[in-house]
Amino acid sequence: MTPDDPLLDALVQNTFRVTAVLTRVGAEHDLSLTQLRVLGILRDRRARMSELAAFLGLDKSTLSGLIDRAEKRGLLAREKSPGDRRVIEVFTTTAGLELAGTVYAEIRRELSPSMDRLDPQQRDQLTALMGVLLEHF
Repeated sequence: MTPDDPLLDALVQNTFRVTAVLTRVGAEHDLSLTQLRVLGILRDRRARMSELAAFLGLDKSTLSGLIDRAEKRGLLAREKSPGDRRVIEVFTTTAGLELAGTVYAEIRRELSPSMDRLDPQQRDQLTALMGVLLEHF
């Protein structure tokens, strides 16, 4: 890749680094990158199976298999939505929340050396700018 666009190059390089950390930490807990994403998404919410599949870019059968494996480990659970009994929602169990917290702490520890190079104002600026970029996803 040629750095024709310094911003694009920086975003891609950062994504590669963060993905490597996520993959390594996830693997240490027997989690694929996709399973790690599911735990992150469901950490503070319930989601419909269809919403989760769309967000992850997975077909429903692939997502069902992923959820099945996480249920067997006691990390996720499914149940009918209280508001619409035809809808199945997925949520994180207590064990899943504990694992998500452990993984989050390990990811923070891995990425802290880079983040700590920024002063508080730079951190706030970067957070705000990343928020602008993420609004379009």
